[in-house]
Amino acid sequence: MRPSLPFELSREKSFFDSLGDWIGDIFYDVLPEKGFECRDEQIFMSYQIEKALKENNVLFAEAGVGTGKTLAYLLPAIAYARYKGKPALIACADETLIDQLVKDEGDIAKIEKYLGLKIDVRLAKSRDQYLCLKRFEEAELYEDDEWIDEIAFNIPEEVFAESSAVQIPLYGARSDYPQISDENWNKVNYNSIMQCSTCEKRNRCGQTLHRTHYRKATDLIICSQDFLMEHLAKKESRKREGQLTLLPDVSLIVLDEGHLLEYAAQKAMTYKVQNYTIVKLLDQLMVDGIRESTLYAMEKLQDDHELFFDQLREDIVPSDEDRKTIQKSEKLLALGKQLIDDVEKLLEEFVFESEMYVIPEYELNIVEEFLEEYEAALKIFISKSEAVDWLEDTDGEETLVIMPRLITEVLEEKLFSNNIPIIFSSATLSVNKDFSYIASSLGVKKYQHFSVPSPFDYDEVMKIYLHELNEDEKVKKVEELLKQNKKTLVLFKSRQSMLNFKNKLPIMSRLTVGFEGDRELTSIIQDFQNGTIKTLCSYHLWEGVDLPEEALTQVVIYELPFPPKDPLFDAKRKFVEKPFEEVDLPFMLLRLQQGIGRLIRTSKDYGDVHILLNQEDNAIQSRFVEVLPVKPQ
Repeated sequence: MRPSLPFELSREKSFFDSLGDWIGDIFYDVLPEKGFECRDEQIFMSYQIEKALKENNVLFAEAGVGTGKTLAYLLPAIAYARYKGKPALIACADETLIDQLVKDEGDIAKIEKYLGLKIDVRLAKSRDQYLCLKRFEEAELYEDDEWIDEIAFNIPEEVFAESSAVQIPLYGARSDYPQISDENWNKVNYNSIMQCSTCEKRNRCGQTLHRTHYRKATDLIICSQDFLMEHLAKKESRKREGQLTLLPDVSLIVLDEGHLLEYAAQKAMTYKVQNYTIVKLLDQLMVDGIRESTLYAMEKLQDDHELFFDQLREDIVPSDEDRKTIQKSEKLLALGKQLIDDVEKLLEEFVFESEMYVIPEYELNIVEEFLEEYEAALKIFISKSEAVDWLEDTDGEETLVIMPRLITEVLEEKLFSNNIPIIFSSATLSVNKDFSYIASSLGVKKYQHFSVPSPFDYDEVMKIYLHELNEDEKVKKVEELLKQNKKTLVLFKSRQSMLNFKNKLPIMSRLTVGFEGDRELTSIIQDFQNGTIKTLCSYHLWEGVDLPEEALTQVVIYELPFPPKDPLFDAKRKFVEKPFEEVDLPFMLLRLQQGIGRLIRTSKDYGDVHILLNQEDNAIQSRFVEVLPVKPQ
């Protein structure tokens, strides 16, 4: 049933006039009576969002830490969703922040408690955040550690019931298995080669059950920006195939930590070609009774694929970055063209095989769909397009990544042309109140914007220290800081940087430290918040995570968070006149402000920020010191 508006409408006032009155009543009267602070910046932000809803516009809402951005956008979003009869979509920076938004003491829970509203909020997590029954059954055959048994014990009995009428409870989300490492989870979760539409386990799959559940939301759907962009990228193709889109129609979109949307968009439009995946897939099809010409075509493709990856390794530019630059030799391009021919011949053979029913239809469909994407990726790779490509390690497997550079046209077509309000919310959307960097990166031509400062007196509650150190000295400095027994968040610019630090940290010092990736991140954050671990090391938590008061009193920035010298950012640098000024520095400054912002989240917070500098950072010290909330000690 469609929920009612949280205020009365009258003939004398429009919905937006009534919404404005309601927002004023809540912030000026109701919440202060419940003990909340009356923050002018928060009220201003909420009214600016109301204006953007009325004008159906894009809004860059930059509000400093402690403004109360979440509450400021939730109130108008819930009312507008009920007015339009479609849920509002809140797209967070990543999966971890989704759980933060719906935690028991979060803003949604506060609205329900203090305003007496029952809010229908449902989570729509990315597909790789759900268990895949088929992959789980395969993993059970060769895994014998405790983690596989933990998953087995947590699958509801109803999943295996013979009756099709049985009600199966929601299950299979990544957060249901907090103790399992990311490495093990990646052996049993959904991945892109699974063809859900033809899977015989589809109606008992946890992912399908969750999809059905969140489609019925009336107020709020919360997802990651990655999943929103995957939905937009696949929306038309899923419609053509007769499938439901990944997300339903919504009334408006709020992009929490919206400065990260560009990277989510690029990721969604990326092709990935893995070294062993195609070999394993084709091996599964080599069953008795298959035609000899088909068998030959499969073996030819496997052999040429291996030659292609052998040459790819030779064409790599050596570096310590996760993304390895490829210098495409003529031999590599020729092997790529040969692979395209191999794929087309094999697809022709599959036409005949499908009529003979020797190969199971499900497996054949998976491979055909995979080969079509594989061929499309190779065509881009060998062409002279402006795509960006590199080699990286994904889930322990060598992966060729091919990403279109120009996402602005795609975003304009698939996101900004949907004629719904889009709100970018973040503490860092501009550089010195100039929004042109983010607007041009996303291709947004028409927009509203505002910037309000944080309400906190940082001079009273925060101290910032700068330390110039070499790499070994940095590790010792962190050890020294950890001995102070403060609740500490250590931020790294990359996963590799964190792992290098971890390897150099003495084993005894690691006992009270949680490292991102060791298990599900939300569970690590919970252990950090309740004091089970004293230190949290992360390369993702530069934004979004709230750890108020005694839960966090020290932040260590292990290095200035400059973007990597990798193919993706090298491509961005090539298309500007001053790469450092227009790409590297703005990226670093925005991220640095986000990292420092983890410390002071409420008026009761306090603590220290330690920024560890390399020797070369001194040359730009004046550039980043000017964005710090207080002068360094």
